[in-house]
Amino acid sequence: MAFDTGSRLAKFGDERPTAVVIAVQLPNVTDAELESSLEELERLATTLGLDPIGRVTQRRSGLATGIVMGEGKLVELAGWTGGTGVVEAYQKPGGAQKKDRGREDGDDEDEEEEDDEEDTSTDLDDGAPGAPPKDARAKVVLVDHDLTPTQQRNLEKATGVDVLDRTSVILEIFQRHAKTREARMQVEVARLRYLAPRLREGSGGGDRVRGGIGGKGAGETSLELDRRRIRDRIAEIRHELSQIEGGAKTRRTRRSDLPTVALVGYTNAGKSSLMRALTGSDVYVADKLFATLDTTVRRLQPPTEPPILITDTVGFIKKLPHDLVASFRSTLDEAGSADLLLHVIDAADAAHADQLAVTREVLREIEADEVPSWLLLNKIDRVDEVGRTQLRAKYPNAVQLSAKDKLDVASLRELLIEHFAGKLEEAELSVPYAMQKIAHLIHERTTVLVEEHGDEGTRFVVRAPSRVLEDLRSQLAAN
Repeated sequence: MAFDTGSRLAKFGDERPTAVVIAVQLPNVTDAELESSLEELERLATTLGLDPIGRVTQRRSGLATGIVMGEGKLVELAGWTGGTGVVEAYQKPGGAQKKDRGREDGDDEDEEEEDDEEDTSTDLDDGAPGAPPKDARAKVVLVDHDLTPTQQRNLEKATGVDVLDRTSVILEIFQRHAKTREARMQVEVARLRYLAPRLREGSGGGDRVRGGIGGKGAGETSLELDRRRIRDRIAEIRHELSQIEGGAKTRRTRRSDLPTVALVGYTNAGKSSLMRALTGSDVYVADKLFATLDTTVRRLQPPTEPPILITDTVGFIKKLPHDLVASFRSTLDEAGSADLLLHVIDAADAAHADQLAVTREVLREIEADEVPSWLLLNKIDRVDEVGRTQLRAKYPNAVQLSAKDKLDVASLRELLIEHFAGKLEEAELSVPYAMQKIAHLIHERTTVLVEEHGDEGTRFVVRAPSRVLEDLRSQLAAN
């Protein structure tokens, strides 16, 4: 039986719970970078079905040990949720009361005690309104950082609501959007690895179950037992995934003789829309983050000779959890085995340069950065002429297009055909009636512009890659 990795938001049902977003601006983070990161987290929250209603931000030299933000900001945050803003000392079940606030026995042993130096943090939004009315209070806190188990529990105590860090938000989205068996298992591995260090002893204390044959031995505590179950479940899933990955490698080997193009890029950059436009397929398209988690392979349409395969891949994002990258390694291998990568960038997004950098970093991580690539500036229809000129100056070799513009898509298709099969040319071919098999090939492998039937045969005016025309001419000459 699978270990429970259910959503922490399932209790809200169809309700759209409100959320408050918090972040600490560290010294190496600019105001623009912070704003971009917060906006992205709010978009993630919206994709997850949450309604972001406010922000609490603070400048600090580092995250406060145990509570992330300063005590004053913690009280302000609690005003958004109706919590106390205070973290009571942790008392281990069956143990003595601890005096140190913000620490829990057995967790985060590598954390240093919070020092008693004066808090030099400052508010990012001086003069901003305080807590909202009671009927608008947040039911979830979203943190734009990765939290330790202690920090997460302490924030939940102080706010009285569920707390999700950036990694858990992304994991929740992946879990909801995973459709295939492989994707669901990959997400489950990442969620279990995230959950394992966050397990804690229940109120029943550290009672041990009977151990050994015949009940001898110290046995395991319920916490140790849960962690072992997680390790066993991860091992079981990885074994199943290895078998699925073997099948995927076999399919890639079978396709190795055909030219393959992989669409890669930031989440919601328009990869699936472009995939649909290029292949005429019904791949899922939605204006949300991580709408596509499963690899899809389709032929370029109209058909070409040789067939060109287009692969849609999972999108990337800033601070993508390493466990997810590792879990989706087999899926991302499609990019590494492609003959050409199309980096799809949302040209209308002000943070497109950072998104391109993130894409390249993930490609380096999966060792796909050596594959030849083109840069596609998608959604160019949302950019004015001044912006397009600036983009041309910044990315002189990039292709500007809109996946919704049929002419743009047709131009990209011709570029792909030219890359793999040679430049498109117009030519005249005369086919005797006794060689109708070649006439059939002409219809299959070229775009027929003119077809005229004469006394001895058929005259074609066609448009096709140079290599295809050479092959057809050689077949006509041989007969």
